[in-house]
Amino acid sequence: MKPIEAIMRTAPVIPVLVIDDVAHALPVARALVAGGLRVLEVTLRTPAALEAITAMKSVEGAIVGAGTVTNPDELKAAIDAGAEFIVSPGLTDRLGQAAVDAGIPFLPGTACAADIMRGLDLGLTHFKFFPASTSGGLPALKALAAPFYQARFCPTGGISAATAPEWLAFDRVLCVGGSWVVPKGAPDEAEIERLAHEASALAKG
Repeated sequence: MKPIEAIMRTAPVIPVLVIDDVAHALPVARALVAGGLRVLEVTLRTPAALEAITAMKSVEGAIVGAGTVTNPDELKAAIDAGAEFIVSPGLTDRLGQAAVDAGIPFLPGTACAADIMRGLDLGLTHFKFFPASTSGGLPALKALAAPFYQARFCPTGGISAATAPEWLAFDRVLCVGGSWVVPKGAPDEAEIERLAHEASALAKG
């Protein structure tokens, strides 16, 4: 099993995290891990993101990665901060090659056949399907996956607790990404842990 596949199979849901305040990083990570969601994607959408990655890595059991990585410079910064895997919204040759060269588990965003073929050319077989709900939803992913028997997916974007089971029932989907597990604002650890427990109990296909 490839390292990225092992990460994707750790739990059915990867929380997609936007951390505005570094002080929120530890409570969020603690609550998610306690609730059974050990794989944490911290998006590089805020100035606090890199520091949050470093902080979250101190939580026992957490597997912390960086999301919204768009170029080789951000890739290097994320790795330097301690990211254990990388997620991108799309795939370019420069970013893909840099990730392959770095030897880090990489989940590039794809939304069409050309994206997947570009990834396959780089030796990649595991992809994010993004933005999932507005790129045709599950019917589009099923059609897209059909020619690429070796590809496995993590749909992300517009997925909720209500719709996640449909996606997870498709055998080519190993997990889904979602932001619903961590409500916006100051973290309520008890509530995040409750939502994480519900998410970690979702059946995988």
